[in-house]
Amino acid sequence: MTPFFSVIIPVYNRAEALAAAIASVRAQTCQDFEIVVVDDGSKDDPRAVALSFADPRIRFFRQNNKGGGAARNTALDQAQGRFIAPLDSDDIFLPDHLARM
Repeated sequence: MTPFFSVIIPVYNRAEALAAAIASVRAQTCQDFEIVVVDDGSKDDPRAVALSFADPRIRFFRQNNKGGGAARNTALDQAQGRFIAPLDSDDIFLPDHLARM
């Protein structure tokens, strides 16, 4: 089933901050989403953070470092949702962000 939103999160060397970003998406009042995380060649381990949530709505991709724009484009290429909701890896959504969108 196609999710309504694809939340795209590019990440580079921010594994620690990524947990709060993902948690804020999972806490949304609107639960019809997927989370697409693209690691842009980090030296830390954002994959372990993303997979620690054990949520099938989270999809993780890794690429060689090409910059934030390239990571966002990769996330867009992988997104399956009807609408895109970008989120930086060091930011969070308020609980009703997707519902208001």
